Amino acid sequence: MVDHLTAEQKLDQLIEMKAQIALGGGEKRIEAQHSRGKLTARERIDLLLDPGTFEEIDPLMRPRGHGAGQSLGEAVVTGWGRIDGRPVYVFAYDFTLLGGSLSEAVGEKILKVMDLAMMTGAPIVGIQDSGGARIQDGPESLQGFGEIFAMNTLASGVVPQISVIMGPCAGGAVYSPAITDFIFMTEGTGQMYITGPDVIRAVTGEEVSHEELGGADAHATKSGVAHFAIAGEEETLAEVRRLLSFLPSNNAEDPPVVSSGDDPERTDEDLLTIVPADPNRPYDVREVIHRMVDDGDFMEVHEMFAPTVVVGFARMGGGTVGVVANQPMQLAGVLDINASRKAARFVRFCDCFNVPLVTLVDVPGYLPGTNQEYGGIITHGAKLLFAYSEATVPKVAVILRKAYGGAYIVMSSKHLRGDTNFAWPTGEVAVMGPDGAVNIVYREELARAENPEARRKELIEEYRERFANPYIPAGRGFVDDVIDPRRTRTKVIRALEMLQNKADRNPPKKHGNIPL
Repeated sequence: MVDHLTAEQKLDQLIEMKAQIALGGGEKRIEAQHSRGKLTARERIDLLLDPGTFEEIDPLMRPRGHGAGQSLGEAVVTGWGRIDGRPVYVFAYDFTLLGGSLSEAVGEKILKVMDLAMMTGAPIVGIQDSGGARIQDGPESLQGFGEIFAMNTLASGVVPQISVIMGPCAGGAVYSPAITDFIFMTEGTGQMYITGPDVIRAVTGEEVSHEELGGADAHATKSGVAHFAIAGEEETLAEVRRLLSFLPSNNAEDPPVVSSGDDPERTDEDLLTIVPADPNRPYDVREVIHRMVDDGDFMEVHEMFAPTVVVGFARMGGGTVGVVANQPMQLAGVLDINASRKAARFVRFCDCFNVPLVTLVDVPGYLPGTNQEYGGIITHGAKLLFAYSEATVPKVAVILRKAYGGAYIVMSSKHLRGDTNFAWPTGEVAVMGPDGAVNIVYREELARAENPEARRKELIEEYRERFANPYIPAGRGFVDDVIDPRRTRTKVIRALEMLQNKADRNPPKKHGNIPL
């Protein structure tokens, strides 16, 4: 006679099995993970999500090829939970189990949560800590990566996608994060590269460490691959939560409104003097941003990359805005190749997810030089023109000081379908700066002058008064109003309120052909 297990006994078996699965590669591998200063996949998920909200999906899926029978679970933890009460899907590679390598089953688990995220309209967060494709599984692991890339592409602009690099991410694996909207890297442990130092040494003879090649600092400052480089895993995940607090769950929703109690009518006396009277003196545009936005709370994106332009998220009147601002502290705030790429990508993200754009303008032009021309400043500079022109979200711009030539046009001008454009009295809108203009327009007069330098200074001041001021474009309607700097916050918030129900449409087409 066969003794059948009772329901209670079967439940005990299930509980024991799931307890073993929760250990991933086992206690020794967990200890090794901790010894490297890294948390486990489940520890990371617990920090990311609201306490007690994680619901795991496919915990019982097992390896099929290499590793079959060696473990009860696979090398990725997937599921969903909540952040600030809103649903979020998550997958986290488990480095303690087969090095977090991607197999056919791992790919299927990730694809399932990505598909659920798209169907239900919720963000997806991928935590990367993986040795890459499971070599022993052959083409099946490559299939998994390919299908994940395709799903990333289809999800782009539908739900926010965030990648968190907390360990190795090498080879083909780097292309999934590259397609996502934002990449966070943990300093010291997060690394991304196509090929490692050994391959580079063999092919080119270069000597480079893992950190120098693909660490957080390298990608946050040099390549621009990483949007955030943060010390510590807890701090990194806290910033992921903060970023999501600014964003809608999907492209059909508006960003969340969070009332801070900061008075929309608040004025700031410091804005009268924050821009120096000398047009060539620098100042930090972040000081303007902090004084304008709710509670001075500004989450900068790409802080260490392309520093001549500042981009990031804030709230004004409780609603999320994307801020784009020239930075006079760096090369007078010129637009170069990297600044154009950085700002264009940010503008397009905001347009995807219904985030209004606030642009602060103080730009002398595009950066000249052979390096820029040979590097494709024409193509890269056009990306920002394309992004602003294509964007249908509310667009409010404030000219703080210089706005010259093509760079004036690109920074959310009326000519690129800007909605509301203000200028401070210090604004200078002209085809080019007074110095260069005088040298061209008055070349012959200066050549005949008894004291060319003195006459040149006189002509510069005359040019500035006659042409390089905000009143000429205001007289043509290119600027809607010249405003008191102290009331900038109020003016921008009121403009955003007016534009709240803006309904703009682009011509019917499959998609545009942005100059990539």
